[in-house]
Amino acid sequence: MKESYIYILTNKNKTVIYIGVTSSLKERITQHKNNLGSSFTKKYNAHFLVYFEVFTSIEQAILREKQLKKWNKSWKWELIKKVNSELLDLYSDL
Repeated sequence: MKESYIYILTNKNKTVIYIGVTSSLKERITQHKNNLGSSFTKKYNAHFLVYFEVFTSIEQAILREKQLKKWNKSWKWELIKKVNSELLDLYSDL
């Protein structure tokens, strides 16, 4: 099966969170960085990849995305900081 991903983007000032799902993480993040992603990420300049998870199916990734979108913002930041305490842009590591 092809890997799928959920990912979290933020902006330079770390004031917004965007959660997405994709089957091609590097390609999708490149789109966001070039303002070819969602209108939300373009409007708020959410171009910094701060978190992602890998799944073996797109269905699993979609379920996780829906779960995370229901969380409050502080829970999302706690999750991100557990694996990326400095809130670095992980894009260059892909």
